[in-house]
Amino acid sequence: MTESVERVAETFSASSVPHERAGILRSPCPVPGGPGLYGWWFRKLPADMDVSGCDRRDGLTLLYTGISPKRPPTNGRAPSKENLQKRIKTHFTGNAEGSTLRKTLGCLLADDLGIELRRVGSGRRMTFVAGEQALSNWMSANALVSWIVHDRPWEVKDHLIATLDLPLNLQGNARNQFHADLTHRRADAVAQARLLPVVANPGVGGR
Repeated sequence: MTESVERVAETFSASSVPHERAGILRSPCPVPGGPGLYGWWFRKLPADMDVSGCDRRDGLTLLYTGISPKRPPTNGRAPSKENLQKRIKTHFTGNAEGSTLRKTLGCLLADDLGIELRRVGSGRRMTFVAGEQALSNWMSANALVSWIVHDRPWEVKDHLIATLDLPLNLQGNARNQFHADLTHRRADAVAQARLLPVVANPGVGGR
């Protein structure tokens, strides 16, 4: 692990400033359009979980981290054109099909918000349909996001997953004590959605 990556990771967890949904969606958007890492901080936990090992700041708890773009493919395919601004806005305004964070939060909050995962359109996609708006309202009240710019964010994310307690991350995070519970809840929601009729695609996300 290079010293520069360690310094970036320290800056990410200790110094990056969390922003609310309303601030992200204003114009101009404060999120840069380049590569980097983002972290999701929560006022209210989406489920009963042990967060004693999580980073905390000003009443917020860091539960999830992500990157944009993703690690470049090694099979010759073109790299992702995503960036921090696009990805963060997708998490705040999109749907469960395009945001693993929204899918996780919706599965954990389904009973509280009265929402459920459903197959939509052709049946190959799954979202919370109109419930995406209820999920966005919950995120507006409880979820904040911070970020740092970095040219190779996947390297720093590997370090963060290995050193921080991030209960809502699944990939590469099997060591986390919440991993099995979250995996089961998401799998149960998907299995139930497959048993239900397909819903016509409403054409809206969580705006």
